[in-house]
Amino acid sequence: MTKHRHGRLRPRIPSFTATLYWKFAVTIAGVACLVAVVLSLLVHNSAARQNADFARKEALARLDSAADNYSFGDPLESYAGVDPPDLPSSLRSVALHGGRGTMLGHYKGRSTMWAAGPADGKALAVRVDYAQSEKAISSLDRAIAGSAVLAVGITALAGLFAASRISRRLHDTAQVARRISAGDLDARVGKGCTSSRPERAHDEVTAVAHALNSMASALQSRIKTEQRFTADVAHELRTPLTGLHAAAELLPPGRPTELVRDRVQALRRLTEDLLEISRLDARVEQANLDMHRLGPLVSQAVFSTGLDAEVHVVEDAVLETDRRRLDRIIGNLIANAHRHGSPPVVVTVHGSLISVRDHGDGYPDDLLDHGPQRFRTESTASGKKGHGLGLTIAVGQAQVLNADLHFSNAPDGGAVTTLVLRSVPGLADEVGNDETWRGET
Repeated sequence: MTKHRHGRLRPRIPSFTATLYWKFAVTIAGVACLVAVVLSLLVHNSAARQNADFARKEALARLDSAADNYSFGDPLESYAGVDPPDLPSSLRSVALHGGRGTMLGHYKGRSTMWAAGPADGKALAVRVDYAQSEKAISSLDRAIAGSAVLAVGITALAGLFAASRISRRLHDTAQVARRISAGDLDARVGKGCTSSRPERAHDEVTAVAHALNSMASALQSRIKTEQRFTADVAHELRTPLTGLHAAAELLPPGRPTELVRDRVQALRRLTEDLLEISRLDARVEQANLDMHRLGPLVSQAVFSTGLDAEVHVVEDAVLETDRRRLDRIIGNLIANAHRHGSPPVVVTVHGSLISVRDHGDGYPDDLLDHGPQRFRTESTASGKKGHGLGLTIAVGQAQVLNADLHFSNAPDGGAVTTLVLRSVPGLADEVGNDETWRGET
């Protein structure tokens, strides 16, 4: 089957809220971890500095007391000694050169704060046990780590909750934008975004939602004005055209009369098309559904156009549809194929799928990308032109039938239009394959 390049004009907006949610999550968690690490380092360094300063002051005080005892010949305390073997070599060198200092080191495997000074060409040293201070700092580090983990968890959960609310609101706004793009001009974002003064919006998301609602309201108003204008103009033209048609019938036979009648008939068709489009745009059309066998229904619709076309019933189906609207769709597709394509025109029925194909140059890229546009039509080699309303009406009638209308080009040339109807399972009867019927002009 030919790959379709165009469907029922359903714009696809990429979903970004999930990505945005995880970006929020990673950012919040990263910032919380960074703050926790910085605060932990600050508290750890502050506590370690305070403990070291306290131990250093105590060691210097002990050194002063030991120096007094040494100068008076009194015995030294157990924490003091001359040239003790565990004294750090750098601190010993300072003392031997007549200086005083403190340094963290070890004594019998325990962390110790040493203080040393000169004494008769030797190093008088004292020590203060620092192991308890290190244990206190380790306990403080564990408490800080636990508190940091708890704080990061709470902050991350709170941030994720806030991010999920923002993400959900953005998702709802995107959903409304999709509905508006699909033609639902009554779609609006929640009541909280309907303030008449956008400068009072609580946040940027509310401002975006308000802007979307305002845009939808303005677009809806303009479209309704255009629809009303089109319907009014078409309605007002019907009466003078009816009189003009009656007057043309009274003209004497001849070529000028034929030209006048042809143009009057073209104006009448255009007026009726405009009225039909205005009803489709207003979404007031309702399908009159009934059960039909699709093969004979399509064959009769092709025959009623008066145009030459082949009908191939590959697989018949029984489904619920509106016969008049289906006739209108098929008639417009065949007329478009004859006006802008080349024969033969082939109509194929395959279950609930109906395709109409010509063998011309195919649909232009603009139509495949954006769908039929009213009053936009391509010139053909034969010079036949329309108003661009036939395919627009076919799309509108397909939407009334809740059917899909696809436009594509065949690989070997020619335009292909495929109508996919809603079938009713279990109601199709068996028919012969490749049953062929040719519409007569």
